[in-house]
This record gives sequence, C-alpha cells and structure tokens, in this order.
Amino acid sequence: MRGRLAAGGLALLLSACAGPRPMTPPAAEVASPAQWRGGRQGADAVVDAQWWRSFGDATLSGLVEEALAHNEDIEIAAARVEEARAQFAAARGARMPQVQGVATGGRTRSVNAFGIDVEQWASQGEAQASFDIDLFGRLRASAAAEKARLLASDYGRGTVRLAVAAGVVSGYVQLRTLDERLTILRCTLDARAGTLKLIRRRAEAGYGSQLDLAQAEAEYEATAQVIPTVDLAIAKLENGISILLGRAPGPIARGSTITALTIPAMPTLLPASVLRQRPDIASAEQRIVAADRSLDAARAAFLPDIKLSASGGFVASSLLPGDPPSIFSLGGSVLAPIFNGGRIRAGAEGAAARRDQAAFAYRRAALTAFREVEDGMASVERLGEQEEVLARQQAALLRVQQLASRRYREGYSPYLEQLDAERGLLSAQLSLSQSRGDHLLASTALFQALGGGWRRSEKARE
Repeated sequence: MRGRLAAGGLALLLSACAGPRPMTPPAAEVASPAQWRGGRQGADAVVDAQWWRSFGDATLSGLVEEALAHNEDIEIAAARVEEARAQFAAARGARMPQVQGVATGGRTRSVNAFGIDVEQWASQGEAQASFDIDLFGRLRASAAAEKARLLASDYGRGTVRLAVAAGVVSGYVQLRTLDERLTILRCTLDARAGTLKLIRRRAEAGYGSQLDLAQAEAEYEATAQVIPTVDLAIAKLENGISILLGRAPGPIARGSTITALTIPAMPTLLPASVLRQRPDIASAEQRIVAADRSLDAARAAFLPDIKLSASGGFVASSLLPGDPPSIFSLGGSVLAPIFNGGRIRAGAEGAAARRDQAAFAYRRAALTAFREVEDGMASVERLGEQEEVLARQQAALLRVQQLASRRYREGYSPYLEQLDAERGLLSAQLSLSQSRGDHLLASTALFQALGGGWRRSEKARE
C-alpha cells in the first residue's frame, strides 16, 4: 500500500515539474469575415471537382487529366504520403507488445578453479516479450501526432494536384492567347502586304509618293518583326506545359480558340466555407494537431515509464546431463526521470514553440486564402468589364479602318489617315485578345483560390 502511495506521489511530483500546459497564443486565432468586400454575398456552394471542364474544351480537359496522372510533383507528393503512412504505422506499432527470439551457442575451453581445463559446448534459446503500459499516454500522443502528419501530407497532395491542374489550365489559356495574337498579326501582315503592293504600283505609275511607299514598307516590317517573338513564346510555353504533363518538350494539342473558350460561372462561397474547401488550409490545420499531440508526448516524458517484461527458454550444455533445463523470468520496470540537465523541459518547450509556429502558419494560410479569393473575384469582375469595353472599341475602330481605307483608295485622304486607323485597330485587337486571356486566367485563379473542387478526407486511409 505504501509502495503504491509512493509511486503516486512520485508521479504527481514529476507532473508538477512539467508546469501548466501552454495555451495557443490568442493572436493566432482566425475570425472569418461575415461577407466579402464590396458587399458580395456568398453561399455554401460546392465547386465542381472537375472544374476545368466548365471552360468547354475537351482538349483542355484531356491535358489536365493527363497531367494529374503523370506529373512528377504529384508523384513526389504521393511518395510523401506513403512515408507519413509508414511513420504512423511505426508509431502505432510502438504501442503493441514487442516479442523477439534470442538464440546463442558456441564451443568453449576454459580452466576451472582446480587448474583443470574444461571444454564444452553450450546453447541457449529464449523468447522475450515486453510491453509499455503507456500509463500517461506518451505513445498514444505520438501515434496521434503521426496520424495528423499523415492527414497533412494527404491534404498537401491535394494542394499539389490543384496547383498542377491550375497550372495546365493557365498555360493552355496563355497558349491560346498567343495563338490568337499570332493569327491577328499574320492577318494584319497579309493586309499590309496588299496595301504595300497597291502603293508600290501607284508610286511606280507616278500617282503615289515615295513617302507613302516608305511608310507602307516600314509598317509591313514592323508587323513582320513581331511574329518571330510570338513564335518563340509559343514554343517555350509548349515546352513548359509538356513538363507539367510529364512529357519531354514538344507540341501541345489545341482545341477551342481563345474566343470560343467559355467563361465559367463562379460559385461564390462564404468566407468560412473557403477554410473547409482549400487543401492547404486543411493541411495547416492538421499540422497544428500534430504539433499539439507532440507537445502532449513531450510533457508525458516528465512522468514515469512503466514496462512489463517476460522471457522463457532453455539451456543446453555438454556438461549438463539429461534434458535441457528451462529458464524464465517475469518482471517489470519503472523509469522515472530525476535529473537530466533540463533536457526534458527543453524538449517540452521546443514542442510548445513548434505548436505556436503551426498556429500562426494556419492563420497566415487562412488570411492568404481570403486575400486570394478577394483578388480573384475582383479580377473576374473588372476584367469582364474591360473586355466588354474593348469589344466595343474594336468594333468602332474596325469601322474607322474600313472608312479610312475606302477614302484612301478613292483619293479623298492621304495614306497617313489609313495608317493611323490600321495601327489603332491592331492595338485594339491585340488588347481584346489579351483581355480575354486575362479574364480566363482570373477565372482559373479564382477556382484555385476557392479550393478547386477538392474534398476534405474524413479519415486517413490506413
């Protein structure tokens, strides 16, 4: 009775050495805003898991699915998940009884107390078993920490998959934007070649000036020199997309033009819903859990570690007549820290600091998510407005160019008037194409900011 009271008193004394459990810093807490900026109202909507299909291009969908199946970053993330799964299994296995077999044997020659040499062979076989009672939950907390790290790794893989899908969509949109730019430049070059031919005939016949001819030649070359740079940008972008697909650099298949791609309707979530939709937020949350359980394990190191052990086997020797005698042992041990130079306390303080780091990292990830969604919604809205204005401007400049060209051909205005109209039209066409691409890129970024259809796992796959 006195022994049990002494053991209990020792445990209380050692637990007091750990001090009170540190709380998470209040500054690390996150409060979701009630609504988005500008009074935008949200709803508890669900983002389509295959959101890239909403752009209406089967070729794009095929490229994204190919990347998700073969991208190296996703494979690396999957390997990290398997590593975390193995570490969780190891931590869980530490709570189970440990059984091992031991066998020794050999031949010896020695001298006994009477000076007579003795030669013998001897062997011993034994099975040993031990079990850590884990009375104060040290191993249980360690296993819980590893499980949380497994979940964090799994959610991290979701973050990588989302980034790869968004990268392929963004690359494809930029590629189709450059294709449209190249088409506009080539059409403009063909038109200016026709104009240059007309002006050259007039100059040779004496009806046109050499100034008009020089200006037409300069404009033709100005357009021609841009085309190689666009071709180069297309080749580099195709190479980058190929790497995302897990291929060697090469050409990329095309589907719809930039103008035929659909601007998807954006589901506007509540701010709090974003925290449940994004895999990086879920991963940061599980890292807090892992750090918190690691803190519990570090604090449990102040308390006694109680182990039970048992062994049994046999001994055989040439000096022992008859059957080999059996041997066994039963017992237990209590290992309680008394003095270790502050090592255990330092470990607990370090675990508390890592828990606080994880809490602040979660806060940073949440605030970054809110900002990215706000940026995405504002970009989609404003770029949509810009695209509408540029479309009207292009229509007006097209009429100006047509009228200026007709007036020049009929001799009512100088070539400079037509040249200015052509320059304005080309600039508007390129701006509209770029605006359309930026609008699609903003939609892609918003899908990624909203979590892109990722779903939170209910439990770790074991």
